[in-house]
Parts: sequence; C-alpha cells; structure tokens
Amino acid sequence: MTSETPWHKSSYSGQQGHCVEVAEGPTTHIRDTQHRAQSQLSVSGSEWNALLTALCSR
Repeated sequence: MTSETPWHKSSYSGQQGHCVEVAEGPTTHIRDTQHRAQSQLSVSGSEWNALLTALCSR
C-alpha cells in the first residue's frame, strides 16, 4: 500500500469502539482501528464493492 491511499474510518463502523478503517483503491485494505500495527486484510476493489452492495441490500 502506498502512502497516497489514505485510511479512513468505515461508515459501517459502530459507535461501540469496534471500528474498522479502510484505504480504498484498486486494492482495498481493511484493518482494526484498535490494532493498526497488526495484520490487515486486502481485497480487490471489485470484491470490496460487492461486499458493500450485499450489506446495503439487507
């Protein structure tokens, strides 16, 4: 991931302190806000869009 892709708190994060940050682009990176230094999940932009579409259609 490059420094040009900024991390931001996902709008899907709750207010209970269980937050997820994402850095969206051709590859989307996802990490736990409370454990930033630990591992992150990386998926293609199209996979990320498919997940958001599925969540929004519920």
